[in-house]
Amino acid sequence: MRMLIRRGRVIDPGETLDGIMDIIIEKGKIIEISKFRNPKSEIHIIDASGKIVTPGLIDMHVHFREPGDEHKETIETGCRAAVHGGFTGVCPMPNTQPVNDDREMTAYILRKAVEADTARVYPIAAITGNIEGKRLCGYGELKQAGAVALSDDGHPVMNSQLMRKAMEYANISGLPIISHAEDTDLAGDGAMNEGEVAERLGLPGIPNAAESVMVMRDIALCELTGCPLHIAHVSTAESVWAIREAKKRGAAVTAETAPHYFTLTHEAVAECGTHAKMNPPLRSPHDKEAILEGLADGTIDVIATDHAPHAVAEKELPFEQAANGIIGLETSISLGLKLVEKGILTLTELIEKMTTHPARILGLENGIKVGRPADITIIDPDREHVVNAAGFQSLSRNTPFDGWHMKGKAVLTMVQGKIIFDELTPHV
Repeated sequence: MRMLIRRGRVIDPGETLDGIMDIIIEKGKIIEISKFRNPKSEIHIIDASGKIVTPGLIDMHVHFREPGDEHKETIETGCRAAVHGGFTGVCPMPNTQPVNDDREMTAYILRKAVEADTARVYPIAAITGNIEGKRLCGYGELKQAGAVALSDDGHPVMNSQLMRKAMEYANISGLPIISHAEDTDLAGDGAMNEGEVAERLGLPGIPNAAESVMVMRDIALCELTGCPLHIAHVSTAESVWAIREAKKRGAAVTAETAPHYFTLTHEAVAECGTHAKMNPPLRSPHDKEAILEGLADGTIDVIATDHAPHAVAEKELPFEQAANGIIGLETSISLGLKLVEKGILTLTELIEKMTTHPARILGLENGIKVGRPADITIIDPDREHVVNAAGFQSLSRNTPFDGWHMKGKAVLTMVQGKIIFDELTPHV
């Protein structure tokens, strides 16, 4: 049976679409985009009036804990959380146990994704074996197995000569490098952002320079090698400045930030405890403003969640000992819509940072176009809701946003014409 998404506001920055349109889907693909046609009785109608219809959201930075820590998250539960958040595609980082550093592990992840049969999974493989920063992986084999990028996320590649070689070989293999920009010597035993809040709480701090000096190093190596470089989880004003200047010089650099960095500051540590502990840490109001400016002027290309599930016991520890990270798949679009409400981004710019840009950086097919797979997200910008972590699809509950009142959320997620998540259609 054909399917008709009727009278939604279709926004696809990659295809320069923005208007009230109908989309007809058959056999998993988009077969027509038009303005108001009379539906035939055999068509299944999805009434998207008053809603926003976008290409399926892509989160290019998630941590699914399978294999090794399935009690925190599996590929199946992570994908389920993704589609409930409006994401049709996710990119799991390689820091599992064992690490995704060979073709067999990449194939395993893709096999589990097929079994889950929900969101599309695009694995990111390791830069170095076991993400130890000592030897390079076989990038050609990893790409053939299905890896879309390379990263040692969770750990930086501290050796600059090794990072140079990684970029040279990655460039030959046609894979972008995603940098976890952190100087571990500068970060030391820090647990939160260095500054007055850390001093007040008596916690060891991490200076901004622990991130920004590595951002600058990796930009220099990008310019030296010509390898496309993507900077993960940008959190500091200095990093935003360095990326902006590199782009002005024509460097092949892109960057992402996460909703927590444009929503919260280090003051949240005093309010939320370990649910506000992450790496890089939440920064100062000055840094938050710089992140917002970077989003607005295009310095920061992508919004990604850095979804990092942890068991309750790992967060119920003294702050210095607690695990870093929060979950974000099921709150991301709601927090992003706050940027639109405040006039920092237009709706088109927000969608671009969550669909078109990550797809372009990773070389993925994405967009509302005749002949393409029907990977589509429908968003209700007016849907008010209260975040309920206990009701999340994720196995973990580590979020500082539990109980927050939010406006706007994904209400339907479709992957290749199959409706995976639906809060839009009335159920009798």
